[in-house]
Amino acid sequence: MAIRQLSETLINQIAAGEVIERPASAAKELIENALDAGATRIEIATAGGGKALLRVSDNGSGMDATDLELAVRRHCTSKISETLEDIRTLGFRGEALPSIGSVARLSIASRRRDSAGGNEIAVAGGKIVHLRPAAANPGTIVEVRDLFFATPARLKFLKTEKAEAGAITEIVKRMAIAFPAVRFVLSGSDRATLEFPATGDDHLARMAQVLGKEFRDNAIALDAVREELSLTGFAGVPTFNRGNSAHQYAFVNGRPVQDKLILSAIRGAYAETIPSGRYPVAVLSITLDPALVDVNVHPAKSDVRFRDPGLVRGLIVGAIREALARDGSRAATTGASDMLRSFRPGFQPNVQRPQGGWSAETSPSRPYQQPIHFAERPQASFEGLSTPTAQAEPQPSMAPATPESIMRYPLGAARAQIHANYIVAQTEDGLVIVDQHAAHERLVFEAMRKALHSKRLASQVLLIPEIVDIPEEDCDRLMQHAVELAELGLAIERFGPGAIAVRETPAMLGEVDAGGLIRQLADEIAEWDTASGLSAKLEYVAATMACHGSVRSGRRLRPEEMNALLREMEVTPGSGQCNHGRPTYIELKLSDIERLFGRS
Repeated sequence: MAIRQLSETLINQIAAGEVIERPASAAKELIENALDAGATRIEIATAGGGKALLRVSDNGSGMDATDLELAVRRHCTSKISETLEDIRTLGFRGEALPSIGSVARLSIASRRRDSAGGNEIAVAGGKIVHLRPAAANPGTIVEVRDLFFATPARLKFLKTEKAEAGAITEIVKRMAIAFPAVRFVLSGSDRATLEFPATGDDHLARMAQVLGKEFRDNAIALDAVREELSLTGFAGVPTFNRGNSAHQYAFVNGRPVQDKLILSAIRGAYAETIPSGRYPVAVLSITLDPALVDVNVHPAKSDVRFRDPGLVRGLIVGAIREALARDGSRAATTGASDMLRSFRPGFQPNVQRPQGGWSAETSPSRPYQQPIHFAERPQASFEGLSTPTAQAEPQPSMAPATPESIMRYPLGAARAQIHANYIVAQTEDGLVIVDQHAAHERLVFEAMRKALHSKRLASQVLLIPEIVDIPEEDCDRLMQHAVELAELGLAIERFGPGAIAVRETPAMLGEVDAGGLIRQLADEIAEWDTASGLSAKLEYVAATMACHGSVRSGRRLRPEEMNALLREMEVTPGSGQCNHGRPTYIELKLSDIERLFGRS
C-alpha cells in the first residue's frame, strides 16, 4: 500500500479527536486564549450544552486580519518561538482553533485596541468561508456552532446537554479560581447565569465565590517553599469534607491541572483525618521554573510531568500536615449549622417582637418571677462515679487553671456529662459539646504517631529470612531506601541481582506477608519515588490501637478528668476530628443559641 500525505482538513480532524473531546474542551481552549491575550473580562454563552452554540467574548489585545488568517492554520501561535523549555502561557501549540474549525462552524471577530475597525473570519468543516472587515469592539469574539457536524460519529459519544453544560461550568470555575483579577460571566439558554466578579489579589474571596462562603471560614492558609518550588493556597479543615474530589483544585504556574501526583499527595496529607469515602477541600497553587515541569505530555494539557516528583509530593504533604497541626484542630463551622438545622421547635406562640429590639425587661423569654424548684440537683460534683482506666492528665507545662480563668480556654470549662459520652463545656461566648471517645482516641493516636517518628521502631527478627523475587530494577529502588525502611523496623538486604532478603519486620504489624509488603513498596517507589506506604500501614495500626485504648463511650468522668481532656485537646494537633475523620466537638456561639430561641 502506497504512503501518501493526508489533507490539511483530515490532519486537523485527527488533532481535534485529541484536543477537542467535548464542548468543555473547546471552552477551555478558547478561555485560555482569552487569558493569554490579557483579557480582564471574559463572557461565555452556551446553548444545547455547548453543542449548538459556544461563544467566548473577551476584552483582550485582539487580532488584525493577518493574525486571523494565521490563527485558523495549524501550528501557528504567538506564544512560543523555538523552545518548549520556557512556556509561560496557557496555550502554545497552535492547534485549538484549526481543530475546532475542522469539526464545527467557527467564526472569529476581533479588533486591536489601536485599530479603527475590526475583521471577521469564518471557517466551516476546515474550509475558510470568508475573511472580511467587520464592526467589533476591542477584543475578540469566538463563536462555535454545530460542534462535530463534520464528524457526526463523535456526537454519539457526547453526554446529555445537562452533563455537557455542567462540564463547561466546571471549566469556568477552575479558570476563575486561577485568575481572580478577571471577571467571568457564564450564561445561556441551557443554564442560569453564573457570574464571578473580579476580586483582584484576594484569592480567598474568589475561592469563596466558587466554593461557597463556608470555605472561607474553614480554610487554612498554605505557604511553603522547598528548593526551587513554592506552594500557596488553602486547605480545608478535615471535618469540612465532601463526597467526591471535585472540590480539589490544583494549579501549576497558573495552569489548572488534574494531575494524579498532586491528587495523591492531597489524599496522603489527610490520611487518618478524613472518613472513608469522603474527600478534603483544597486549592493548591504550585510555582516553579518552567524548565522543571513538562506541560506537553497530554493533548488537553491537564496532566503535567515534574522533573522531581518526589520533591513536589513531599512539599504538598508536608505543607498540608504542618498547616493541619497548626490550625486544623478546630471543628468545621458546618457542624454548628447542621446542629441548628436539626432542631425541631415545638410550641411557638405568635409573639409580637418589640420595636426597639430585644431587652431583658420586655423579652417573652425573660426569667420567670417566681422561684422554681427542680426535682433533681445539678450535676456539680459527680460523686461516686467510677474512674476510667485511661489517663487524661494535662501536660506538665500547663499551669493549673483557676475557676475564674478556666472559661477563657478555647474549649472552656466542663459543666456536665450527658448520656455517659458527651461533655458539655461552657466558654466565654458559647458552649462546646465534645464526644469523649472520639476526642481521647485522637489524643492517644497522636501520642503514638509522635513515638513512631521520634525513634527507630521495634522490629521482630525472622527465624529464617524471607527471600522475595522481584525485578532487578525494583531491587535497586528498594535498596536506595533501605536506611529509611530500617528506621521503620523493616530490615532488607540484597540477595542476588533479582531478589531481596527480608530479615526483620515491624513488630507493630505482627504477622505480616513480607513478600506482599516488599512488592507493594517496590511499586510505590517506582510510581512516586517514595516509600511512605509502610509508614501509612504503621499509622493505620496505631489508629486501630488508639481506638481500643481510649476512653470508651459510656464511661463516667469526673469534672477534673473532663477538664484535663479539654486542655489536652487544645494543645494536640488534629484534635478537631477523630482517626476516622468524624468531628470530636461542635461549638455553638451565644448568637446561635439566641437565634434558636428567637432572640436575634
